[in-house]
Amino acid sequence: MKISDSSAVELRDEYQVVKQLLPLAGAHVLELGCGKAEKTRAIAQGGQVASVVALEVDEIQYAKLLQIRDLPNVSFRLGGAEAIPAADATFDIVLMFKSLHHVPVDKLDQALGEVCRVLKPGGLAYLSEPVYAGEFNEILRLFHDEQVVREAAFAAVRRAVQSGAWELVGQTFFNTAGHFDDFEQFEAQVLNVTHTHHRLSADVHAAVRAAFMRHMTARGVDFLNPIRVDLLRKAAV
Repeated sequence: MKISDSSAVELRDEYQVVKQLLPLAGAHVLELGCGKAEKTRAIAQGGQVASVVALEVDEIQYAKLLQIRDLPNVSFRLGGAEAIPAADATFDIVLMFKSLHHVPVDKLDQALGEVCRVLKPGGLAYLSEPVYAGEFNEILRLFHDEQVVREAAFAAVRRAVQSGAWELVGQTFFNTAGHFDDFEQFEAQVLNVTHTHHRLSADVHAAVRAAFMRHMTARGVDFLNPIRVDLLRKAAV
């Protein structure tokens, strides 16, 4: 297993990667850390899944999710990966989109153990994580450097595979596109997220704005964000 691949330059929509790698039709799916439910919606409406249970640990975002009325095959619940409110062997597929590294470092092994517990034998875990590289990452690290937690998340996945509880089906590396019309949009969507309280001093805020504005064009700012997907299969009993 490798944590990054600098030769991976292909630009892809992650939902298309999901459809390519996963047998969604008829599947009972669990998504951990669903955020604004953008991928939840795509999978529920276009993946022919039987059902989706989508967990979110941020109470502010969870309250917003409960207002969604047009996804009858999705159930939103409050909870995190380290204590999944579901019975053993419930799901065919578990999805984590860039959320594993948000699990407290000392709970990573527990979280992957929970994922294994709620999957059926032979079930799949799709774990996508941001690679620590790229221009967007260089801005992010000015106020929220995630190198340590991303490395810890990868180490936990590797330990899980080495334990024998999982089979590594494969790794996929690609880039996703990120766009911001202006710094105000970046501030709203990145600096002011409710799941992480960023407290920037005036000097740091100015440095972040200056770094962002160096990429500004007449069409806004576009970033390529490198992603790694670790696809695991739970060992069959």
